[in-house]
Amino acid sequence: MSANPLLPSLSVVIPVYNEQDWIERSVGALLASASAASWPIEIVVVDDGSTDATPSRLDDLRERHGITVISQANGGRFEARSAGIAKSSGEWIALLDSRVIVDEHTLTFLRDQLVEHPERAVWNGHINVASEHNPYAGFMAGLVKVPWRKYCANPRLMSYGIEEFDVYPKGTTFFCARRGLLEGSVTAFASLFDDIRFASDDTRMLRWIAEHERIWLAPELSATYNGRDSFKKFTQQAYFRGTTYVDSYIASPGPARNALFGALAAGVLGLAFAAKKPKTTLAAGVLGAVAAGEVVKKCGATGPEARAVTKLLPVFAGGFGAGVLRGLAMAVRTKLRRR
Repeated sequence: MSANPLLPSLSVVIPVYNEQDWIERSVGALLASASAASWPIEIVVVDDGSTDATPSRLDDLRERHGITVISQANGGRFEARSAGIAKSSGEWIALLDSRVIVDEHTLTFLRDQLVEHPERAVWNGHINVASEHNPYAGFMAGLVKVPWRKYCANPRLMSYGIEEFDVYPKGTTFFCARRGLLEGSVTAFASLFDDIRFASDDTRMLRWIAEHERIWLAPELSATYNGRDSFKKFTQQAYFRGTTYVDSYIASPGPARNALFGALAAGVLGLAFAAKKPKTTLAAGVLGAVAAGEVVKKCGATGPEARAVTKLLPVFAGGFGAGVLRGLAMAVRTKLRRR
């Protein structure tokens, strides 16, 4: 941690599960960025029950760089982050995913902002996605450009509050806030599901934070996310995201919940129409996917991201829709049990 009283103390919490190929790169980039900023930081990595070589990689990082490592049985990202936050000591806490590579000058920008503008208590990282040779990651990156187009089409220094929560980028992939705010969001966290591993760990936390402080964005607070890179992992992620989307938005009025209800209605009508006119439905689906690619491009997506949306939208829609149905069923069962 920093011995300079003029510099704020920063702890970075990284949850990790079976990321033997990425955790060293993530921590290495973080250390390089901290060195460029002349800002000693605390790094806390929480191994959430990894079954690959991740534990040995962490042992090596601990010996070489003095990071703190916590090991626990698999309990999901929320439990891992909570453990890391409790163990950390910084007045500011950054959350970072293990597949995220921060840019070299990112912590210099963050350091200057925390020193010069301490009233800006919450920062959401500007995430670039390594999508040029990974259409599965490119699809996810392109898709969010539509709801977040107010920022993605024109990235700049800005902030938003709870009233605009649904239409600006947010996520704990790379996120920084004052300790008290993160601790408060953890304490206030409540899921619609009994099994916390399927909960929307980040959206519910961030919604609580946005009710108390504005969330700041800037393209200079940048990092690169390396997404899943296989068809199987893509479909699994679509299914999982459909489930967490229910926990994120079903109880919160706004554009995101309206979009969910609209998509469900369109899905039901689409299935009914497909049963009567399958060829027409298929043609309409192809045209819709092509149109979606053009829309995301106008909202700030790159060419590879737009092409990925066109190719993979039908697959994602099926997996995501199935995940939504699972989430709704889980929410109903939990509500009935809690009565």
